[in-house]
Amino acid sequence: MAEKAKILLVEDDFNLGLVVQDFLTIDGYSVHLCRDGKEGLQMFNKNNYDLCLLDVMLPEKDGFSIAEDIRKVNREIPIIFLTAKSQSEDKIKGFKAGADDYITKPFNNDEFLMRIEAVLRRSQGVAIAEEENKGLYELGDYTFDSINLRLKIGEEDKKLTKREAAILKLLAENRNKVIERNLVLNMIWGDDNYFNGRSLDVFITKLRKYLSDDEKIKINNLHGVGFKLEIAE
Repeated sequence: MAEKAKILLVEDDFNLGLVVQDFLTIDGYSVHLCRDGKEGLQMFNKNNYDLCLLDVMLPEKDGFSIAEDIRKVNREIPIIFLTAKSQSEDKIKGFKAGADDYITKPFNNDEFLMRIEAVLRRSQGVAIAEEENKGLYELGDYTFDSINLRLKIGEEDKKLTKREAAILKLLAENRNKVIERNLVLNMIWGDDNYFNGRSLDVFITKLRKYLSDDEKIKINNLHGVGFKLEIAE
C-alpha cells in the first residue's frame, strides 16, 4: 500500500488516541500520536506533517492555542479539531483559530476518513507547489537548507546543529515579522521556563555570528516580546 499523508494526532485520551492512530494507520496514513499540547507543538516543529488532528481539551496547552501557534508559522497546513463539544460557539472559536474542519466525537469512521481526505485534497495544490523548494530558504546572500542543516554563503558551507536549524527555520518563515519568544521556546524546547530562555539567547547570539557576513541581515531582539529576522532589500 502506498503511504498516504503524515498526520500529527494530539489526543490525551489514551484509549481513543490509540484507536484513532491504529484506524488511520490501517488505512495507510503515517500517524504520530502526542498526549498533551506542549508535546504536540514541539513535535510539529520537529517534523513535516501533512495534516494536524487536534483534540480541543488537552493538558498543558489546549487545541485552540496549538492551532493559533501553528498558524503563526504555517498558514497552509490543514487542521481538524476532534472534540466532544458541539456548541456552535466552540466551532466558531475553532475556525477562528485556523481550523479547516471540526469533527465531534463520537464520529462515524467512514465519514471521518472522507473528511480527512477532503481536507487533504483541498491542500494538495499548495503542497505540490511548496514541495519544489521544500526546506530551502534564501536569506540575503545565504542559502539555508533546513532539512540537511546547512547554511551556505559563497564557498563557505556551515553545518548547523538541529536546534540552531530549528530556530533559524522559525525566523526564516517569519522574516521581517516578529515571532514571539514564548512561541519559539515552546516549539523548540517544549517549555518556556527561565533556563530555556537563557539557552535561546545563546543560540540567537550564535546565529547572529553565522549570518554576519551579510550586512543586510539582522536578528533584532524586541525586549519582552520576541525576535525579528530583518533582511534589507
